[in-house]
Amino acid sequence: MTNHPRTTEGSAPAHDRVYRSLRSAIIHGELAPGTALTIRGIGEEFGVSMTPAREAARRLAAEGALTLSASGRISTPALSNDRIEELAAIRALLEPEMASRAMPRAHVALIERLQTINMAVSESIVKKDSVGYIRTNLEFHRTLYLRAQAPAMLAMVENVWLQLGPTMRQLYGRLHRTEVPPNHRMIVAALRAGDEPGLRLAVRADVTQGLRMLTQ
Repeated sequence: MTNHPRTTEGSAPAHDRVYRSLRSAIIHGELAPGTALTIRGIGEEFGVSMTPAREAARRLAAEGALTLSASGRISTPALSNDRIEELAAIRALLEPEMASRAMPRAHVALIERLQTINMAVSESIVKKDSVGYIRTNLEFHRTLYLRAQAPAMLAMVENVWLQLGPTMRQLYGRLHRTEVPPNHRMIVAALRAGDEPGLRLAVRADVTQGLRMLTQ
């Protein structure tokens, strides 16, 4: 995990700062599946006492981003095939719907923004930067889904991304990407054409094809 600046007084509560930073690390694949953590280690990482570190860990465990055993052992989730398939099915249901709802507000500026993000995805691939790839890939989807104006649905999708973060890091090592995912280009093309069925198909394919590799 990357080093984070020590927290300072007078801003957000310590546990909230730790929660947000650790959440970002998990969702963007900075931690591999099954990575062991300790409350003391989290506290030292973020420069806080054990109490806010423990509160942040409990909050993330409640969201499925960490596993917290009865003995107090903390780790990132190592998902079973059944769990991966379940989360992929949720993505396949919700994300095409959000893209469809976003389409009426998919103006030229949004399409240009998505193309710019795709360039950043490509740069991460060239650099073999797995965390950068996951970060920009999720930014591509989030940028589109924000236009759906469906905050409750987006919160559900982001929770699924959070649970899948370490698994996506594992998946990246198997993909051997050399260029922007082709479905991203299909998503942009469908938005340009106003092709709602094509958009749904492209989004569904994009969010499920890779995950299937982990369950084979």
